Amino acid sequence: MTEVSSPYMSHPRIQVLGVQPGVPPFRIVEIDGEVVGSAHTVTDVLETAAAFGITVHDLDDPDVVRWVGGGKYTWKPRR
Repeated sequence: MTEVSSPYMSHPRIQVLGVQPGVPPFRIVEIDGEVVGSAHTVTDVLETAAAFGITVHDLDDPDVVRWVGGGKYTWKPRR
């Protein structure tokens, strides 16, 4: 993935990618730019972060978590 650096763009350690079709649907989780697993719920994101030593206090803080393709409540694929 290529992104243009900007002094106004945050680069959080955690990135949750868009919903992927599946049974059940899931989202891919990246930490420090590496794919580390998948999540079916926001709890899975928190558990994955904790497994990598990251404590998340605010899931809405863009400096902590970047949600791609929908926010923390988006867990179904778009139609």
